[in-house]
Amino acid sequence: MLAPSDPATAAGLAPAPAAASAAASSSSGLTFKLHPLVIVNVSDHHTRVKAQAACSGYGSSSSGAAAGQPPRVFGCVIGVQRGRTVEIFNSFELVLDPVTGSLDRAFLEKKQELYKKVFPDFYVLGWYSTGSDVQDTDMQIHKALMDVNESPVYLLLNPAINLSQKDLPVTIYESELHVIDGSPQLIFVRSNYTIETVEAERISVDHVAHLKPSDGGSAATQLAAHLTGIHSAIKMLNSRVCVIHQYLVAMQKGDIPVDNSLLRQVSSLVRRLPAMESQKFQDDFLMEYNDTLLMTYLAMFTNCSSTMNELVEKINTSYERPATRRGGRGAFM
Repeated sequence: MLAPSDPATAAGLAPAPAAASAAASSSSGLTFKLHPLVIVNVSDHHTRVKAQAACSGYGSSSSGAAAGQPPRVFGCVIGVQRGRTVEIFNSFELVLDPVTGSLDRAFLEKKQELYKKVFPDFYVLGWYSTGSDVQDTDMQIHKALMDVNESPVYLLLNPAINLSQKDLPVTIYESELHVIDGSPQLIFVRSNYTIETVEAERISVDHVAHLKPSDGGSAATQLAAHLTGIHSAIKMLNSRVCVIHQYLVAMQKGDIPVDNSLLRQVSSLVRRLPAMESQKFQDDFLMEYNDTLLMTYLAMFTNCSSTMNELVEKINTSYERPATRRGGRGAFM
């Protein structure tokens, strides 16, 4: 698959080195607002790809990752632009051709069509990737998206954990034409942004934040501790039942004297179990049991439907935007 032609290439503009592309600051005057959902989506995309790559070994020729490094991920960011304010609401994944490293245009067009049906007011604003810094091949992908948006933005998420860093490891770049060494070149320049949230996103972010226990342990650690406690309780119950059984067998053989008080307690415990083994009892018991389960499932489905209705109403309220759009960015196809 060949990379699409772009205006910068036709004009004879060579991609700038990665070191120079991140040195300047944007002079466009645009204000960027980034919603947390985008960060969550990119982080989830990176985590899934990293987990899948761990089974076959890190690194991929199409992802641009070095040997021993997690593969990079790529996707599009969508949102709206009102005047000089660009608001990034959501994102979706992109697929790169494994041979040429160019974008899968058919996949991109299909994603655009699907997202346009769900978010009719959103447009492709640019793309995202992961890594510690801008790579030399990023400009090629950036230019390939210029037929969708004439001035796309580039969101870069650094997945490396830095406990001393207080700011979000997210950088937004724009592309500008600069003269370097006497020749015009298209380079990346940094842009400032702010985090913007709505009520539905606050609920989601709060839920994600509480997935990790406050004591510093992980959710998997808590689940393992819970299952270990259940296993220990069942093991202790089984050992005590075995002790009672051995005691009764020894009493029946005459190895130990009969204790009527203990026998009455054991008899009381045994009577708590179903005493009838007839077919009619089994049929009635299973019918009652199934009816109880049915009522439980019905209540659960009703509760889930109510919760989904509330969530849909919040999403519809959050994403209600006027149909008109201003600005020089290309339309969401």
